[in-house]
Amino acid sequence: MMVLFRAPAAPEQAGILSVSDLTAMIKERIEDGQLQEIWVQGEITGFKPHFSGHLYFSLGDRESVVKCVVWKSDARSLPFSPADGSHVLAFGTIGVYPKNGQYQFYVRQMRRAGEGERFLRVEAWKRELQEEGLFSSERKRPLPLFPVRIAVVTSVTGAVIHDITTILLRRYPLEVVISPTAVQGDDAHLNIAAAIRRADGIADVIIVGRGGGSYEDLFPFNHPDVVRAIACCGTPVITAIGHEVDTTLADLAADRRAPTPSAAAELAVPDRAELIRHIIANHAAMDHILRERLERARDELDDARLLLQPRRISRRLNERRADIADLSDRLRRSMDMRLQQARAHQGLMEQALRRRVQDCRTEVRSVWERALSGTLRRRKEELRADVGEYRDRLNRATAQALGRERALLQSLRAQLCALDPKAPLRRGYSLTIRNGVPLSSVRELSRGDRIVVRLRDGSARADVTEVDYAEKL
Repeated sequence: MMVLFRAPAAPEQAGILSVSDLTAMIKERIEDGQLQEIWVQGEITGFKPHFSGHLYFSLGDRESVVKCVVWKSDARSLPFSPADGSHVLAFGTIGVYPKNGQYQFYVRQMRRAGEGERFLRVEAWKRELQEEGLFSSERKRPLPLFPVRIAVVTSVTGAVIHDITTILLRRYPLEVVISPTAVQGDDAHLNIAAAIRRADGIADVIIVGRGGGSYEDLFPFNHPDVVRAIACCGTPVITAIGHEVDTTLADLAADRRAPTPSAAAELAVPDRAELIRHIIANHAAMDHILRERLERARDELDDARLLLQPRRISRRLNERRADIADLSDRLRRSMDMRLQQARAHQGLMEQALRRRVQDCRTEVRSVWERALSGTLRRRKEELRADVGEYRDRLNRATAQALGRERALLQSLRAQLCALDPKAPLRRGYSLTIRNGVPLSSVRELSRGDRIVVRLRDGSARADVTEVDYAEKL
């Protein structure tokens, strides 16, 4: 019997994958969302620290092993030194290293197995409390500037009270109230929450403090009971729990966090010496400003006194009087000139009229002498009529010219009278003078002043018995 064997068809070139393409596809499948940001528990084996600072090891259990890497930047923040045989809880991301085609676990955080369980519990509490808004920055309150009493929630056997009172005695002595509590143990979170509620309302600031310790020692300050007691507290709260690198959920809920109890005391109260220096500096600055204002006020007062000196007022009054006198002289000269011009014009008109009359008379006599006929008599009558008409026209023209000149003269005389400083006195007004200076306002008088009242035909002296400040006219 013969068996036929058919060889597989040659693959098309377009469907062939390179090793790099295959690795990239595996990398894409592995690095999906389910294998990112995960926690893995196991035992460390093959631990090898690199001189660059990176850590290489394997994490395994009874059935499987996975290669792990901790980069130098993450290795610095590990809370302990890992070693072979350590049971840990590691947090990181699965990835593929293309050069050797193997997947590995890139670890970013690591806890001991026992602590890891507590850490996961704290992370769950953190998400829950954050959703309630207890860590929101909007609900945090400012600390009072000058507190009168401070309450301290801590253990009475620790060094926290000594550190806080030492700082307060040096910076800003005030009353300190202790709300004692246990700070570690199974029921410590209940005691801490109760101590916070006892201190609420009896002080201006509450300091919740504890000395340094392990993650296990600080665990009660992560409990939701403590966090909610701080968040519901009506008094501003400062936390000082553990060392500066330790951060608990109570720190996230507090209004302010301090790295140490001493730093919490410095946050709670101002520095008395600094306040005194600030007050002295402000006093000096205010004194300087006040002195400058006094100097400017003195200068302004001196200028006002110079402006209000009687000599200056008299000099200005004399200048105004001189101006009035000069104007009066100019008006008189102008009026005299106009009168002279009018008189000269009137004389010329009279002379012309006389010449005209004389010519008419001469003509009449000549005609009268030449003939005595009726025609000449009629001519004589006509001439007499012409002479009468001319005389009437001349008289009217003269009267009109004289009327215009009299009106102009009356206008100039009225202007001169209006500018006369004594004219108001003739109309019944009076001029009040004190110490030789004319007064223009009743505010320049005071009770008991001696004044001189000048009238049209004389003056009188009087004493001021009452001053009435009426509204301006």
